[in-house]
Amino acid sequence: MPLTNHTILITGAGGGLGGTAALALAQQGARIILLDKSIPKLEKAYDAIINANAPTPAIYPFDLAGATEVQYHELADTIEEKYGHLDGLLHSATELDAFTPMSIHSTMAWGHTLNVNLNAPFLLTQVLLPVLQKSEHASIVFTSDSFVRKARAYTGAYGVSKIALESYAKILAEELSDAGKIRVNILVPGPVDSPLRKKSFPAEDKSRLPKMEEISPAYLYLFGAKSIGTTGQIVDARTFKL
Repeated sequence: MPLTNHTILITGAGGGLGGTAALALAQQGARIILLDKSIPKLEKAYDAIINANAPTPAIYPFDLAGATEVQYHELADTIEEKYGHLDGLLHSATELDAFTPMSIHSTMAWGHTLNVNLNAPFLLTQVLLPVLQKSEHASIVFTSDSFVRKARAYTGAYGVSKIALESYAKILAEELSDAGKIRVNILVPGPVDSPLRKKSFPAEDKSRLPKMEEISPAYLYLFGAKSIGTTGQIVDARTFKL
């Protein structure tokens, strides 16, 4: 299996796309660190991996929005102590309150959304960079959204956070490119039959959308050897073929 002995941390691992990625990567031999604030969802993702006879994952309950900087550093220290290095980091956790006009956007929802979608990926990546640098070839993947990649009315803090996240990822890719050890890319899943899509577009006919499992090849590519040397790129799962 191509990802044997690879350790990959996935945020939002109890969610639709995060859980899908976790299972796909684990089935290729990766040791997955499942991170989410919901213990029942983490346990469901854990069971799916165990039932697939994949390597036993680790569960790490963690509230990205509520955790202190000290707790982020403790997470990094725990991973380094247990695994010695980290081969992959997938930012899949996403917060979307509702599509709302800026004129009536709740300040609480604004702050919470930016914390989960932008501030948390920044802080988590920063504390994990030393552990990722201990891997021969590490991969960081940020998850964007095809609907908000261009500024659209009513997408509010969610739209702002995803646009900013892409810029952050590209800046980080540039900064790390000279060393050549850590590649940084952006995954755009496109419209898929996911829980977030159901929340965003409740009236949509989901039977016409691809299943979440259909974008698994993109995850396998981004964390596999074939993507070594590819950095600062946007990978569209709708057009990607492994």
